[in-house]
Amino acid sequence: MRPSSQPKRAAALAAAERQFLATGYESVTMESIAQESGVAKQTLYSHFGSKRDLFLEIVRAQTEGASASVLDPAPTFPDASHAREGLHDLLVAQLTAVLDPRILALRRLVIGELRRSPELAEALYELGPRRAILALTAVVDELCAAGVVRPVDAEQAATQLNWLVMGEPINRAMLLGDAAALSPAQIPAHVEAALDMFFAAYGA
Repeated sequence: MRPSSQPKRAAALAAAERQFLATGYESVTMESIAQESGVAKQTLYSHFGSKRDLFLEIVRAQTEGASASVLDPAPTFPDASHAREGLHDLLVAQLTAVLDPRILALRRLVIGELRRSPELAEALYELGPRRAILALTAVVDELCAAGVVRPVDAEQAATQLNWLVMGEPINRAMLLGDAAALSPAQIPAHVEAALDMFFAAYGA
């Protein structure tokens, strides 16, 4: 894309995201996005192809951005004596990112479109939960090598740890609304309790 087109693209994505999150997928049109962003409707179609493709780009960008804020660079804990502390900080950051109201709203929209557009859910899963589990798998492998964790199926252990931390808070926030989500002050204690269970099961 030409550099001169980047501001138009950014304006269109910002307008589309605001409208999708405010009113839901169905009520948004390419015309309403064009009106808010000041980008011609034919330009929108030229850049994105369709409303569905535009929404997919938003899902990918927001999910990847949330993951990258926590997982780039890849987490590593070479000092075994501080492994639990580093893992705690990583999981606090991860849960905080997932409970961001924008990410929660996007997840709800994607779930609502699952039957019509399963590719949206696939993108969110691969760039979000799946990426997090793979990153944790590498961490568990490292902890096993350092003797902090006994030899285990690293991906299985990482998956269990991920959902000890994520499962209940995400379900609560997704189903009961943002006001029911854990507050930033509550997240560290929740993660600490999950780590207690993890190391009770897998600690060397």
